[in-house]
Amino acid sequence: MDLQGRAALITGARRIGAVVAGELAARGVDVAITFNRARAEATATVDAIRGRGRRGVMIQADLSRSAECTRAVEETVTAFGRLDILINMASVYVEVPFDASTEQHWDAGLNVDLKASYLCARAAVPAMRVLGGGRIINFSDWLAYSHRPRYRGYLPYYVAKAGIIGLTEALALELAEDNILVNAIAPGPILAPPTVDDQEFTAVEKATPLGRWGGELEIVKAILALIDSDFMTGETIRVDGGRHVR
Repeated sequence: MDLQGRAALITGARRIGAVVAGELAARGVDVAITFNRARAEATATVDAIRGRGRRGVMIQADLSRSAECTRAVEETVTAFGRLDILINMASVYVEVPFDASTEQHWDAGLNVDLKASYLCARAAVPAMRVLGGGRIINFSDWLAYSHRPRYRGYLPYYVAKAGIIGLTEALALELAEDNILVNAIAPGPILAPPTVDDQEFTAVEKATPLGRWGGELEIVKAILALIDSDFMTGETIRVDGGRHVR
């Protein structure tokens, strides 16, 4: 896919997503991003998109709600006149011990990490069909793809990210005739969370065969490869420095 003049919607464009948005803009893509509460970060990301000479739009949306997913897609199409690329990055990553977990914790994780990816895809498909095709890229997790829930306290997150793999495969089959290619990325140690201390940071490096954190641009490279391919669909790609082989 030639990126010049295309339009993309990125849900949850914080941290890694902000870098993805900027890099797509640098390659000629108009980019809409969603945010829930992080308005200042969203504003900075849109400013960076516009600084690269492309149109940028930020859309406040609670992606746990069906109508908000639909509205995010509709506002993107209204702003740009098209939608070629949907990147579902929005995620809830909160540690909650199992005995303290509630139905609300379950719903919060599954609704944003899994259900919203389906709902945004469903809303985006008609706009992509008009164009003769498109790309949908979902985000799983290296642990979910490895079927190894190593860390306690993240049950809804793990289940949702495992579900993303199934959703990606099923959507790929459903949308193949429309030339809408659906794939997923399963990141590993890309960018350390703000709460990670030096000891944990080093421990992750030692547990990763390549011996380092990857950095946001490794996710950009994977996304660009999936957008560029005209024959890859239903696949989940681990970007984890080989972490899954240990």
